[in-house]
Amino acid sequence: MEEDAVFKALADRTRRHLLDALFARDGQTLTELESDLDMTRFSVSKHLRQLEEAGLVVAVRSGRKKLHYLNPVPIRLIHDRWIDKFTEQRISALTELKKDLES
Repeated sequence: MEEDAVFKALADRTRRHLLDALFARDGQTLTELESDLDMTRFSVSKHLRQLEEAGLVVAVRSGRKKLHYLNPVPIRLIHDRWIDKFTEQRISALTELKKDLES
């Protein structure tokens, strides 16, 4: 996984919208995903391709259809590396404060 590609993919509002749509209902076609966006099929396809390149979406052919699935692993890896380690200190400090106040 290339972290830069993940951050770049997540930086765009349309791509985040597509990820939210797949989170709500996984396994959607391009037609289904484009139905609630005000843009061309080509533009939505381009956004999906970037999400696939970042590893955030996996496309699987099912007969004549191409279904898109959310892959949350890259987001989890970003969370573990960039978010979780910064929140752990604060949670520990709050736990210690709670103990001190209760004693």
